[in-house]
Amino acid sequence: MKVLISPRCGDKTRLAFGSGASLPHALVFPAIFALLTACQPVEESQPIPEPIRPVRVVTVEELPGGETVTLTGNVQAQDDVALAFRVGGQLIERTVSVGDQVRAGQIVARLDAVNERNAIDAARANLAAAMARLVETRNTVERYEPLLSRGFVARAQFDRAVEARDAARAQVEAAEAQVRTAENQLGFTTLIADGPGIVTARGAEPGEVVAAGRMIVQLAREGGRDAVFDVPARVIESASAEDEVSVALSTDPKVSTTGRVREVSPQADPVTRTFKVRVGLASPPEAMRLGSTVTGSIRLGGVAGIAIPTSALTASRGAPAVWTLDPESRTVALRNVDVASYELDRVLISQGLEPGELVVTAGVQTLRPGQEVRLLGESTPDPIAAPIDAPVGDRP
Repeated sequence: MKVLISPRCGDKTRLAFGSGASLPHALVFPAIFALLTACQPVEESQPIPEPIRPVRVVTVEELPGGETVTLTGNVQAQDDVALAFRVGGQLIERTVSVGDQVRAGQIVARLDAVNERNAIDAARANLAAAMARLVETRNTVERYEPLLSRGFVARAQFDRAVEARDAARAQVEAAEAQVRTAENQLGFTTLIADGPGIVTARGAEPGEVVAAGRMIVQLAREGGRDAVFDVPARVIESASAEDEVSVALSTDPKVSTTGRVREVSPQADPVTRTFKVRVGLASPPEAMRLGSTVTGSIRLGGVAGIAIPTSALTASRGAPAVWTLDPESRTVALRNVDVASYELDRVLISQGLEPGELVVTAGVQTLRPGQEVRLLGESTPDPIAAPIDAPVGDRP
């Protein structure tokens, strides 16, 4: 049996059987099947394009020497006074509350003064008795004095009369002092503001029994105001007391003023390890009320350079480097730079960058040199997507 097969896959397969040497069927049919399979069209596989990675960039600019440090604090009065009674007793009246304006000499609170009034009555009674005793002894001396020269009164008797008079005079002075003390104690049951201010806190309510020295109301003096900040030790060491501090409201940065450091705590907070700094405000606006949250900015000395965010810094060959973006080709390149200083939230570059260049700040860990990128937020077509109804051609 002979088998004739066309040499071209595009032609139809022709089989012819003729005389001649016979072939085993086990060899003929596998050969025909392999030939037909090889003639099937082969679909070529296309490489999947690499996705364009999104990045965030920043335009670098050269800054003057120094570092701007911004901290958050609050507005407080320069002088806070805790008004308290100098004697204990039951609080029967408090005439002011938080937020009230207080003038100098205004009565703030009162204690029950029954015992103090009784003490005044007792002291005055003792004074009256001492004065009566003084009058008696003085009359005795005046009566004995002319009789002494004539010998009708002994010298010892006259001396005893003089001593009694002097003792009575001392008792009168002591009684007068007791009356003044009792009157002062009565006055201490009335709490009076010694200067103008605003009530910022209260410490007791009417009906309570308070001890001497317990805060009844806290008064913020009128006049100067301070911006109080918790400052790290590094800033304290770099700043100067003569540096000007810019202070602005956190809710409205347009409301701002300036000030200078007025007081620095000599001891750091045991928990935060920061120092409390009070900045005296020059002509604070009315909107900067007590307790308002403010931000303070101060510029520390340093060298000039180009500042970039710390997230933009990477490493190449064991040295600091950054990824720069070519705006024309939208490709990135890795460049080594010289770091002048590391600051709180940025890095100061001394060499390796020029003002106006674009530096990648997000996505630096997944880049390679020459890679095409797009700015974060830009949309890009999917190069992998293709119509699903594409023709596949004729099959043999």
